[in-house]
Amino acid sequence: MGTEQAFLTDVKTLRERARKNLDDGALGSNYIGNVDKTVDILQSVLATEIVCSLRYTQHAIAAHGLSSESAKAEFAEHAKEEWEHVLQVAERISQLGGEPNFNPEGLLTRSASQYSQGGNLVELIKENLIAERIAVDHYRELIRYFGNDDPGTRTMIEGILVVEEEHADDMHDLLVAHEGKPMLK
Repeated sequence: MGTEQAFLTDVKTLRERARKNLDDGALGSNYIGNVDKTVDILQSVLATEIVCSLRYTQHAIAAHGLSSESAKAEFAEHAKEEWEHVLQVAERISQLGGEPNFNPEGLLTRSASQYSQGGNLVELIKENLIAERIAVDHYRELIRYFGNDDPGTRTMIEGILVVEEEHADDMHDLLVAHEGKPMLK
């Protein structure tokens, strides 16, 4: 039989490592991700979520017409959920020793998503579906990138991804309801 690798570090060693280098913050001694790169990536995620929250808020106000109430309600709910993501990501940046960048200057250049404000109801729905698809693709890539190097960040992004997929599904359903035909097979 080959040599067995210990599954867990013994408790004594864990305790010693936890007391050592307290200035390193919450990460502990066995974090193997690149903290600076992770913070940079999360600044982009933060900007994306801020832009999405602002876009949905604007669309909830701008949507009009007899059949707009369900879309307005959906936009408002999504705006709230996107803001919850903003707070999650900002907290993670802080845990990693970074400072969340809420500065509106340059927000759109840091965001993967775009901000659009005009158009009829169907155009608003389409813009939101496009933005959600961008976020879904981006977050799937980030989940693969973080892998096991940063399970805390990966798990957070996985949770956000599930909500973004729900948002995309909601936007698709609204689009079908307002155009009368499915857009996706």
